[in-house]
Parts: sequence; C-alpha cells; structure tokens
Amino acid sequence: MKKIHAALIAGFGLVLAGSLVAGGFHLYGTQTTLPKGTAIAGWDISGRDITEVQAGLEAKLQALEATPLTLKAKGDTGLSVSLLQAGVTYEAQEFRRALKTLTDGPLMQRVQARRNWNGNWNIGIHLEISQLANSLSPAWEKESFGVPVDAVRRITSDDQVVYTPGTTSFEVDWHALELALQAALPTRLAGNGAQEDKRILLEVPLTVKQPNITLQELKDQGIERKITQFSTSLGASGPGRSFNVEAAAKAVNGTILPPGAIFDYGKAIQKAQAEYGFREAPVIVNGKLQPGTGGGICQVSSTLYNAALRSGLEIVERRNHSLPVSYLPKGQDATFAEGYINFRFRNNTGKYLIIKSEVKGRTLTVKLFGTFPKNVTYSVESRTVEVLPPADKYVSDASLPKGGTRVLQSGKTGYVVETYITRYVDGKAMEKKKLSRDTYYAQKRVIAINRGGMSKSTLPESPGRQLVEDGVKGQ
Repeated sequence: MKKIHAALIAGFGLVLAGSLVAGGFHLYGTQTTLPKGTAIAGWDISGRDITEVQAGLEAKLQALEATPLTLKAKGDTGLSVSLLQAGVTYEAQEFRRALKTLTDGPLMQRVQARRNWNGNWNIGIHLEISQLANSLSPAWEKESFGVPVDAVRRITSDDQVVYTPGTTSFEVDWHALELALQAALPTRLAGNGAQEDKRILLEVPLTVKQPNITLQELKDQGIERKITQFSTSLGASGPGRSFNVEAAAKAVNGTILPPGAIFDYGKAIQKAQAEYGFREAPVIVNGKLQPGTGGGICQVSSTLYNAALRSGLEIVERRNHSLPVSYLPKGQDATFAEGYINFRFRNNTGKYLIIKSEVKGRTLTVKLFGTFPKNVTYSVESRTVEVLPPADKYVSDASLPKGGTRVLQSGKTGYVVETYITRYVDGKAMEKKKLSRDTYYAQKRVIAINRGGMSKSTLPESPGRQLVEDGVKGQ
C-alpha cells in the first residue's frame, strides 16, 4: 500500500513538474515583447512591445527616406530633393522576418527562436542612382553649365589659317556622386523617430566635358598654311559654261583629305549635279565640240591638277582632253568623261589637306592648304614633240557640179606633247622627270565631192560610243 501511495505521489509530481515546464514554455514562447539587448540600427528596443516596434520601425524608415538632400553644383546651381526622390530606400526585411519567428508558428519554434535571438540588427539601404539622373539630366546640365563649343579653324580672305580654341563645360560624374551619396546616407534610426532636423548637403562631383573637336585635334591635322595656288581664266566663256565652272568649283571647295586619302573628281561632279545642276554649254563628243550639258567642268579638274602637281601630290588618274584647251598649255590639262575618264590624286603629305576653290570675276583659283616644306617648289613645262597634220576625208554629194567640192568641216592640227616637272630645293633644281606624253589627235577635214555616177550623199560614219568629255551625259 505504501508503494502504491509513493508511486501516485511521484506521478502527481511529474505531472505537476511537466505542467510547470509547459507553462513556462508557453509563457516564454508567447511573450509579446522583444528580448533584452535588442537593438536595430542603434535604436534600443529591448523589452518593447513587438507590435509597437513594428509600427515605429515603419515610421522611422519613412522618416529616413524623407530626409532632405541638397545637391550643390558650381555657383548657385543646385537641387533639393528627398532621399526617396533621389532613389534611396530603406528596409528591414531580415529583422521583420525574425520578428515573425517570435510571434508565428508552433510554440517550440517560437521558444527556440527566442532562445537563439540575435540582439543586434542592421537596416538595408538601396540606392537607384538612375532615379536621380532624371533630375540631374542632360537638359539640367545644359541649362546649368552650358554646352561645349568646338574649336574652329578658318581660312581668312588673305589665306591665313586661324584657330579659335573651343570651350568646355561640365557634366555629372555619376560614379563619384554615387559613392559620395552612399557615404553620406544616414544608417542609424533616431530614438525619437524624427529626421526632420537632419539635412544632407552634398557637393555634386563634376567632370570637364570636352568639345567634340578640340584645338589640339585640329592642329594635329597639320593645316599650317597655304602651300600652293593656281588660277586659270574663264576668258570668253558664255553664261552656261561660267555657271558650270562655278558649280564644280563650289562642289570641290572645302574638301578635306585625310593623309593617304584619294581625291575623286567624279564624286565632286555628282555633288555639283545634285546641289546646283548643270547648264547647256559646248562639250567634247568623240573629239568634236558640240552643244551639251555641263560644258566647262574640266576647267576645274585641270586647274586642280596643276595645283596638285605644284604640291608634289601623287597623281593617281589623269588624261588629257582629246582637243587642246584655251586656258592651259597643251599637256597640262585633265579631262573628265562620266563613267570613262576620271581625275584622281592621293594626299601623300602625311597630314590633312584642304582644297579651296572659287570663281572670282573671270578667274578660277584653286588653293591647297596643309603641311609642306617652304623651301621646296615645283615647275611644270610642256613641249610639242610632233605635229599631226589633218587628213582629208571625202564624201559624195551629187548636188555639186561634176568634179566640184565643198568643205563640210575644217580640219584641225593634232599634237604630241611631252610634259616635265622639276623639283627645286632652296631654289636649286634637284630632280626633273617626265610627267606625261599626251596626244591631241588631228581632226579630219571633211570635203564633199561629186565624182559623178553617184545619186546620193554618203555621210561620215558615226562612232559607236558617244564619249562626252568636259560635260555630263544629257538627262
């Protein structure tokens, strides 16, 4: 009996102890306050009500985001926004998840979470710098600091090369601004939950914004001076021819050739035709003058050819006219036939080259600007080595008296011409070489004759291909 009684007492003791333990766990695991020693970002919340802390935490984070930020740039330029408007957000997700383990879930999990509780917590800070870029935009930079102005090179009316420096402006150094803003952001929660008395003043880091074209870049191109010029006269050119020469000169004017680049006269003619058009003027078709479009354009290529020769430039492609021209000695012209004959030269000076061309009065002048030794000059001379007499060609004409003749087309003498160029250094001839051997073919004299026995005229044969020189094909 005594044994049974002792067992019952022991059993009741165990039940009571278990109840006490269970009650203790329940009291411990269902606490609504935070463990002692708890703090988040410097805010001491030991023993405080969890619900109260959650509400207070949200208010404090919002107060941080509302902190005024004043960004100062040069002078009085500036911008005032809140941290939130600047792309700064605060959060305490890890702390909130930890709070949830104290209040949610099975009892033993809550007990375990409270026993293993980490007392010190930090807040998360996120910066989206692109949001601030909406305020400190390129338009704001332009209004605040202006825009860079390119350096300018101009050639004066007296052929002087003048350089005007460009000006710089400023732009935001976004990497430096992001680092500076991150360093200035508040990381602690104020005890009273207020941040209104806080203000962040930050100098906006700027970088110098260079113009697209700097003075040094322009000078490095090597346009130092006028290195040569050459002129030809328009003489008695009619209005149409004068217009065409001027149109071609305008298309060439201002051309900039980088080192090693090839000037292509055909492209200049395309530009002139597109921008100005060409008028009717005599052209050369298969060695004969006849009405056409664009007559006179070869005066520009020929004048440019002479300027290029006197600058030592490499001639890539050049041919003489089929007929001598009036504005240059034989052997010193450069013809153009659309799709067949072009004029091209290479800029072999090692620096940039600028071509200026204009018609003033009755004179076409081409000038080249760049880098060229001042003690080097060139001279060009041509000499006729053979004269080609015109042959006679007869065609029948029954309308003439028997044995009678009539000249239908006067013949023209032809020439074979050799041209030489001499290079001088300090006025002393150093090298002489032959540039070209050009042939200007004689034109036949066409004579009508009645030999008798023929009833109708026989006209001169027509060439198969119409090669238009010193003009363009009709549109």
